[in-house]
Amino acid sequence: MTHLKLAYLALLGPLALVACQGEESAQPPAQTERAVKIIPHAVKYQTEATRVEAVGTARARSSATIYPETSGEVVSVNFEAGDYVEKNALLLQLESRAERLAVEQAQVALRDAERTIERYNKVDTPGVIAGNEMDRAQAAYDQAKLQLDVARDALADRTVRAPFSGYVGLTDIDPGARITTDTVITRLDARETLFVDFPVPEQTFGRIEAGDIFEVEPFSSPDQTYEAEVLTVDSSINATTRAYTVRAAIDNSEDNLRPGMSFRIGFDLPGQDYPAVPEASIVWGGDGAFLWAVENGRANRVPVTIISRNKGMVLVKADIPKGSWIVEEGVQKVRQNTPVETPGRSQTLAGPGDDRREGGPSAALP
Repeated sequence: MTHLKLAYLALLGPLALVACQGEESAQPPAQTERAVKIIPHAVKYQTEATRVEAVGTARARSSATIYPETSGEVVSVNFEAGDYVEKNALLLQLESRAERLAVEQAQVALRDAERTIERYNKVDTPGVIAGNEMDRAQAAYDQAKLQLDVARDALADRTVRAPFSGYVGLTDIDPGARITTDTVITRLDARETLFVDFPVPEQTFGRIEAGDIFEVEPFSSPDQTYEAEVLTVDSSINATTRAYTVRAAIDNSEDNLRPGMSFRIGFDLPGQDYPAVPEASIVWGGDGAFLWAVENGRANRVPVTIISRNKGMVLVKADIPKGSWIVEEGVQKVRQNTPVETPGRSQTLAGPGDDRREGGPSAALP
């Protein structure tokens, strides 16, 4: 009996060993992690440009509305609308007979006072002319001289002259009309240079300086552009509009422009450098926007803040080094730490710093 048991165990041992080996060979081999095919993009940096557009109104370099100093009857109007006049040119003459007579009277009094002083000075005998008489003669001379100055000023006020050189505008005054100090005679503009004031948003403060050159377009001639040089920047910001005023000068030596014209102003102000990524690479999640960066052949989620959009590209604020790879197409198939590869290639994308071409939809490793 004992011999039979030993023979049975000897036979059972090899069978059990074969069965164990069969179970081991029946187990499936461990699966390798499959890479997701994506189209990558190599990140470039671009400078953010703030677009400023505004409308400004032109004014002459020097401009004045001309009023008379006194009231009276107009004798002559010495200009036509549109004339160019030099500084101190006579524009209008008022009737001034009384003022001329006052000047002549003051001149007579002054000459009489001069003769009195000369006569007193010729007396050589001491004590003949009292000291107080000489003082009265000198006072009379000073008073006559002062009256002559007053009379001459009153006579000058009867004429209206150009305070500076420029172009005169229309007038409604004709000879024979009576005017007062509130009557507008005309307008005078020195328009060889025009000033244009335009509002600029507060966020650009400190980025516009005197000497900057911008192009402006008059609304009357949209196909023409003129260069405007910044003269000065206002020192304060309007608390209501959140804007400040910039004054620019336009050369109008050819006299093609007029004060009061409206100008369209548009220019870009360069700002900071930001990563530029395709719009299709941006993914939106519950906690905001993000994209997939490729690091060491695997996808890594990187949160982004969108700065601006332009023609399919987006400037973002994110921790993305220049030249690093991101996923442009295939973002919906990617998960955190997923291995990725480009179409038609078995190898996965390498991380930043490896040799590669600049990206687009066709970008791939060499």
